[in-house]
Amino acid sequence: MEYAAKSGSPEKQRVACVIVGVFEHRRLSEAAETLDKASGGQLAGILRRGDMDGKLKQTLLLHSLPNTLCDRVLLVGCGKEREFDDARYRQAVRAAFQALRQSGARDATTYLASLPVRGRDLAWKVRETVVASEELSYRFQPPKDEEGPDTRLRSLTVGVDSRRDLDDAEATLRSAQAIAAGTLTARHLGNLPPNVCTPAYLAEQAEALAAADSAISVKILETADMEALGMGALLSVARGSRQPPKLIVLEYGAGMGREPPIALVGKGVTFDSGGISLKPGAAMDEMKFDMCGAASVLGTFKAVSQMQLPIHLVGIIPASENLPDGNASKPGDIVTSMAGKTIEILNTDAEGRLLLCDALTYAKRYEPRVIIDIATLTGACVVALGSQASGLFSNDATLARALLAAGEATGDRAWQMPLWPEYQKQLDSNFADMANIGGREAGSVTAACFLWRFVDDHQRWAHLDIAGTAWKSGKEKGATGRPVPLLVEYLIQQVA
Repeated sequence: MEYAAKSGSPEKQRVACVIVGVFEHRRLSEAAETLDKASGGQLAGILRRGDMDGKLKQTLLLHSLPNTLCDRVLLVGCGKEREFDDARYRQAVRAAFQALRQSGARDATTYLASLPVRGRDLAWKVRETVVASEELSYRFQPPKDEEGPDTRLRSLTVGVDSRRDLDDAEATLRSAQAIAAGTLTARHLGNLPPNVCTPAYLAEQAEALAAADSAISVKILETADMEALGMGALLSVARGSRQPPKLIVLEYGAGMGREPPIALVGKGVTFDSGGISLKPGAAMDEMKFDMCGAASVLGTFKAVSQMQLPIHLVGIIPASENLPDGNASKPGDIVTSMAGKTIEILNTDAEGRLLLCDALTYAKRYEPRVIIDIATLTGACVVALGSQASGLFSNDATLARALLAAGEATGDRAWQMPLWPEYQKQLDSNFADMANIGGREAGSVTAACFLWRFVDDHQRWAHLDIAGTAWKSGKEKGATGRPVPLLVEYLIQQVA
């Protein structure tokens, strides 16, 4: 998709479709009023006849409006004007693009970004427009198909009120396309079948990112390298698989000043059967999505690279399958982590934390100022928060607030969960330093508490449990690309 910004009156746009908003009770937006005036009151007349009231997400496609240069005009319902906020703007934009896809239009100019949204500026509206457009145009293609997503819309112009807004709008379009590209990278990786998207495949994608941008370096640690480092927890997960595990290490912007990096650690279980603690067969195909934390790290690097963001960033992806086998880890096994702490494996389906604890320990060698780990970690988080918000755990209040704000700004929201020392006792073991599960109660909290044990006291750290947000089930089954928008917005704010 090609994007541009343009100032100019809507009736003078020589495009296949012009998009304008209508509020409830047939209240025309400013751009719609301009079209109505140019057409001799055609819009007002159509609305008076009851074709549309302006309710949120309503759409009405008009052809050959008099005295306009466009082929079509798409009216988009925006609901009550006084209630038009972030969420309603997103819904109106999505409704517009869904209707546009059915119209056959190859190019369009949208004036929805000119609508007033409480507390949001033009840059925010432009970014949300591009992200929604890219999300709705995405189509998963089989790996053998080398063509891109199939969409009839080829170019979109964002209409702005004044020529003074053009530079800001153009800059926002570029950054928004980068965020969308990163999100779709994560989404596509998540959607790939697990016989394609293996640990080796994730390593290849990291190498491809590095090949495309000299600011990115990559290092792949193999089984022997991890054995030498004492990563007994990570390696225990891979024992049942014929696919060798990988520890993928990316670094971006190492030469951008002396500031310590921000480290992103993403869980990369490319298929999770549960191991010996086998999961139920129903919906087990969705366990290909258990690498969405890893995908979000790769997607974030893609976006940061495309934006050329001046930041020092490290990405660490422990990648493995978790399968049952004669050599697989068993409940009751005790393994030793890279940190030298022993772990009693009471449930082999609690494998993500075993990967992450060694990856967190490895991250310390970069002396990062912040570590954020991202993982489809617990079903308990889905029970607690559903699919609306990712679970956020952090030992640092300032970091937690920054991540929550980034989520609110992008609609990729998180909700802070408790991380209290009182929960730690649930991880006590009679035979090792800790167990890898803490029982039925507060499962997402005890999983975070387990990871917390591998973070130094002075280290600013946050854990995002994305088990409920990284993919959708049912008819719309597929990866979402979350939390790439949240992570990229957080990084942008750190630069700002």
